[in-house]
Amino acid sequence: MRAISRRNLLGMGVGAVAALGVAGCATGSGSGGGGDNKKVQARAKPIGDGSTADSGPQPNQPGKPERLEPGQTPPQFVIFSWDGAGEVGNGLFPRFRRLAKDHGAAMTFFLSGLYCLPESKQNLYRPPNNKVGASDIGYLTDDHIRETLKNVRAAWLEGHEIGTHFNGHFCAGSGSVAHWTPKQWRSEIDQAVDFVTTWRTNTGFTDLEPLPFDYRKELVGGRTPCLLGQDNLLPTAKELGWRYDASSPGGRQMWPTKKLGIWDFPLQQIPFPGHSFEVLSMDYNILANQSKNSTKAPPANYPGWRKQATESYIKGFQRAYETNRAPFFVGNHFEQWNGGIYMDAVEEALKHIADEKHKDVRLVSFRQFTDWLDAQDPKVIAKLQKLQVGQQPAGGWKAYMTGA
Repeated sequence: MRAISRRNLLGMGVGAVAALGVAGCATGSGSGGGGDNKKVQARAKPIGDGSTADSGPQPNQPGKPERLEPGQTPPQFVIFSWDGAGEVGNGLFPRFRRLAKDHGAAMTFFLSGLYCLPESKQNLYRPPNNKVGASDIGYLTDDHIRETLKNVRAAWLEGHEIGTHFNGHFCAGSGSVAHWTPKQWRSEIDQAVDFVTTWRTNTGFTDLEPLPFDYRKELVGGRTPCLLGQDNLLPTAKELGWRYDASSPGGRQMWPTKKLGIWDFPLQQIPFPGHSFEVLSMDYNILANQSKNSTKAPPANYPGWRKQATESYIKGFQRAYETNRAPFFVGNHFEQWNGGIYMDAVEEALKHIADEKHKDVRLVSFRQFTDWLDAQDPKVIAKLQKLQVGQQPAGGWKAYMTGA
């Protein structure tokens, strides 16, 4: 772990195991188990051993993104993302799928490849600079692998994005991802894709439906463990045709730019109520500042910390929404640290953001946001990128965007 800005600490992920048209939100209300599921099954073409299948266009996607018109106020994009994306029996994956459905939201799930690989087959994993089968996150039980696969399938059918959180989550020592070369990142990515696309062979499960997408085409971005190693990852990401990376730490609430031709979507420094410094927009970083990395602090602290975490997310959203309209990025883990207060905070913040009083808010995935960015006039994006944190456009949006 290393410092970002005073006490902004990197999200370690230590508990990960234990719309784009003029109006409307990102996705419809497909459940993944009804009409869309039947249609997908009918047209699905198995890939490889049948772990995945080409099912055609993803359901519940927004229409073709439209360019901003001259003088138009940009939408307020909000992206909730999840590192690891494993269902380990705590019900958090389906809980937030339901929440997204209730509020017309799309999210990005950064799936860890190891969550599709049984521990009995751990010798198949050859992590760079580490022993064969090693991992700093635990392998899932067979039951939890099954539940993870079911939730990933349903999430994609509901319109969410499946990215990658890679595999072994190495953050410290000589084997840390911070020291990996572009070639080693390629090995890690190839293995992550392989574990996702061969789970049927590796698990022996024959009663589960395939993941309804071609992962090699679906995968266009990820987030590295502990937000480390981006510099050496990017050349490989570019080679693979990835469109964005969400691994930067300590970003500011401004419109994103590109690195090596790839959109850079950093976790952001946001207001931290009661403090003069800001905190990174991820559950673990808020925890680190509240309980000094302890995930089981005295329960008496929970109500106050829950309120503080919720207000931090809301203040981050409000600052962007009321000023430069920079996209708001939030990172999470399916965890129950400190009594689950951070999960409650994320839920309450999403409900607040989705309130109808907030006009032109779009709860989207990183992939959908990337589609919107790429559809815009580069000159318009360049103008948006000039706005600083909390800076309102001079003369109002119409004047600013037309140069009047």
